[in-house]
Amino acid sequence: MVSTALLTDHYELTMLQAALSDGTGERACTFEVFGRRLPEGRRYGVVAGTERVLDAVRDFTFDPDVLAGLRGVLDEPTLEWLAGYRFRGSIEGYAEGELWFPGSPILTVTGTFAEAVVLETVVLSILNHDCAIAAAAARMARSAGDRPIIEMGSRRTHERAAVAASRAAYLAGFTSTSNLQAGATYGIPTSGTSAHAFTLLHDTEAEAFAAQVAALGVGTTLLVDTYDITAGIATAIEVAGPQLGAVRIDSGDLSVLAVQAREQLDSLGATSTRIVVSGDLDEYALAALAAAPVDGYGVGTSLVTGSGAPTAGLVYKLVEVEGRPVAKRSTSKVTQGGRKTAVRRHRPTGTATDEVLGVGFTPPREPNDRPLQVPFVRDGERVAGLPDLEASREHLRRALVTLPWDGLALSKGDPAIPTTVLDADRAVRR
Repeated sequence: MVSTALLTDHYELTMLQAALSDGTGERACTFEVFGRRLPEGRRYGVVAGTERVLDAVRDFTFDPDVLAGLRGVLDEPTLEWLAGYRFRGSIEGYAEGELWFPGSPILTVTGTFAEAVVLETVVLSILNHDCAIAAAAARMARSAGDRPIIEMGSRRTHERAAVAASRAAYLAGFTSTSNLQAGATYGIPTSGTSAHAFTLLHDTEAEAFAAQVAALGVGTTLLVDTYDITAGIATAIEVAGPQLGAVRIDSGDLSVLAVQAREQLDSLGATSTRIVVSGDLDEYALAALAAAPVDGYGVGTSLVTGSGAPTAGLVYKLVEVEGRPVAKRSTSKVTQGGRKTAVRRHRPTGTATDEVLGVGFTPPREPNDRPLQVPFVRDGERVAGLPDLEASREHLRRALVTLPWDGLALSKGDPAIPTTVLDADRAVRR
């Protein structure tokens, strides 16, 4: 087990020391993770990374080496308290694969102030990354329709982020990853093709193709745009025969090139040879290729950078102390105090209409309401039987079907459904 304790922030530990010193550290508190708004241009968010958060909380301990590094930063009573740290509180939240909107209480952490405050950075670092990647991936998967998408962005991000991005992308509808660590860790199908370097290694393109086919069989995918695409396709079929699995095009005007490639392949008798395209694709490029004779995609840079929204913009805020609602009132950063209970309202047809949050109480149930929060940890112990990655992937697929059609648009617009906050005195729609 690898400790995640240093995935925290200096100010969290200094708050901890002060709270332990004056006795407030033992007050019962509730923190919530939510986003004040969706990233620019987005109409829905996707919850991803919850299982990774639960693993991080489980492994959040301060061993002697970690404590030694904090000596001089914290006083001895705080170091002694950290030596026995285990999270013994409770966590609930939206299931992985659920959609979220402004104000949605994605994660609720309940415990003493001391044990909950030190989790802020590790929780947010995971959720802000994974939710951003999953939201971008969901838009891409929808733009791709039934065509498979390979996640291949490992070389465009941090090595640890690459594995997490692969997981989030698969949850959101990608069909496979080129990242072998993600495959080994999460059971995600792996796939990939050769690079231009393999072609350049050989004296001729034909020799490169022959070597790849000899090693991997005629079902392999040959990269045909190292030199000239038309000549590359002709050489590929000459070497592999008309049963070649696929060709990949990684550059140029992909819509035009795909049409030309399909015509050429068909004329050579390779009617079953698929066309895979890659090269700086995002959800907009994928949508533009919908009518092109393309059979699959490889997406990298735009995926692992969140396609323009590299963070989900989530915050971790204290909303309740000893049962009393508390809230930040700073201009432009006002929060809603009190613990929230969330339900999503639907028409009889299944289309979602509202995200309803009850402050300090459960909103009155109406027909077709669906509760959104599920328990993850109780008294420090993970709840048994939580959904696996495949189940979370299916959860998102079903959730997206409930959105109004305009909520799935790639163009900028309001959130797909509004959020209504109910308390004892008023209802606020935002």
